[in-house]
Amino acid sequence: MNVQRNIYQIGAYLKHLFTSWNTGGEGIHSPYLFYLVRMLVYDDNRYYSWREIEEARRNLLRSDETIEVIDFGTGGKQSGGKDLRRVRDIARNSLEQARVGEILFRLVNYLGHVQQRPLRVVELGTSLGITTAYLAKADSRNHVTTFEGSPEIARIARQVWQKLHIDNVQQVLGNIDDTLYKVRDACARNTIDIAYIDANHTCEATLRYYDYLSEQAGECSIFVLDDIHYSPEMAQAWRKICAKPEVTTTMDFYHFGLVFFDKHYLRRNYKLRL
Repeated sequence: MNVQRNIYQIGAYLKHLFTSWNTGGEGIHSPYLFYLVRMLVYDDNRYYSWREIEEARRNLLRSDETIEVIDFGTGGKQSGGKDLRRVRDIARNSLEQARVGEILFRLVNYLGHVQQRPLRVVELGTSLGITTAYLAKADSRNHVTTFEGSPEIARIARQVWQKLHIDNVQQVLGNIDDTLYKVRDACARNTIDIAYIDANHTCEATLRYYDYLSEQAGECSIFVLDDIHYSPEMAQAWRKICAKPEVTTTMDFYHFGLVFFDKHYLRRNYKLRL
C-alpha cells in the first residue's frame, strides 16, 4: 500500500508541476487574493517565534521517548489500531514541514489584520503540536481549538505548547469522528475564521469534516485542507469540495489547498507552486 501511495504521490507531484504556475500572483483577478498569495508565498519577513517553534521541532526529532499511538485513520490503516512508536519517528513522518507552518502563520496573521479582531481557528489533527503552535503564535488573542485522537501524542503536544508559552489553545481529546460533533461549544458558537483539516485521510471522513465545519463558515472564512494529493481518495475529496456550491475560489498548492467562500470572488480553481 505504501509503495502504491508513493508512486501515486510522485505522479501527482509531476502533474502538478506541469499544470500549475508560479507568476507571483499574476492572473489572479481579485486584488485581495492577489495580495494574499504574494504575502503567503513571497513575503521574506521572518518572525522570532518561528525559531522557537523550529527548535521545538528539533527537540522532537531528537527524542528517543516511546509512546503508545492510537491511529484513527490515515487512509490505509485500520481505524483505532494501537502501536508503540518513538517520538522522533512520529515527528519525522507526521509533522508538517516548516514552510507550510510559516504560510499558516502568515495566513492567520493576515486575516486577523483584515478582520481587525481576534480569530477563531479550528484544527483537526493536532499531531505533536508544531502546526498548532504556528496557528496560535500568530496572535495570542486568537482562540485555537485543536482535536487529537491519540492521548499520548496529545500529551507531547501540550508539553510543546507549555515550553513555547502558548496559552490560547483548547485541546479536545478523542476520536474526531465522535468529539467534533459533541463538543459544539468548541466550534459552533461563533463563525470559524480559519479551519485546518489534517485528520482522517479518507474521502468520506474529509468530506464529512468539511461539511460540518463549513456550516459555521462566514464569507471571509478560509479553510485549509492538508495532504490533498496524499492519495486518490484525498484527491477525490478535494475535487468534490472544489465543486461545492458555497465555494467560490480554491487554490491548490499541492501540499495543501485553500478554500474561499466570498461571493465577490470569481468561481475559479487555481493551481500554484510554492
